[in-house]
Amino acid sequence: MANWFECKVRYGKTLETGIQKMVTETFLVDALSFTEAEGRIIEEIRPFVTGEFTVAAIKRANYSEIYFDETGDRWFRCRVAFVTVDEKTGAEKLTPTNILVQASEHSQATENLNECMKGTMADWRITAVNETKLLDVFRYESKLPDAAQ
Repeated sequence: MANWFECKVRYGKTLETGIQKMVTETFLVDALSFTEAEGRIIEEIRPFVTGEFTVAAIKRANYSEIYFDETGDRWFRCRVAFVTVDEKTGAEKLTPTNILVQASEHSQATENLNECMKGTMADWRITAVNETKLLDVFRYESKLPDAAQ
């Protein structure tokens, strides 16, 4: 299971007008600890940022799943409630979870979520779909050579 960390990076960005402005942008990285998250975000951002930058904040992100769609350019936080029925009382119980979905627009995020949840055995319902400020998500990729080669 992945441990996701939301990292805010502050750096000088050159705008289309040529003016340099300090911005803080948010990214998500897969890491085992806060220390590793900081190292990973520095490693991932360094090729894209000229000049100095700082990691302004790191916090744990509570996502149970992340669904990637390379055609999408934005990230949506989807709140899904799994429905269970209490056998004694017969009452419905909703267990909420957060799922991050990549898409181009709100309706596509909902479609992607429905597609990804299609094989789920439990009953569930979407309670919210909101666009996030995340610019990119960096998954952990092993740097070890493939043993089969």
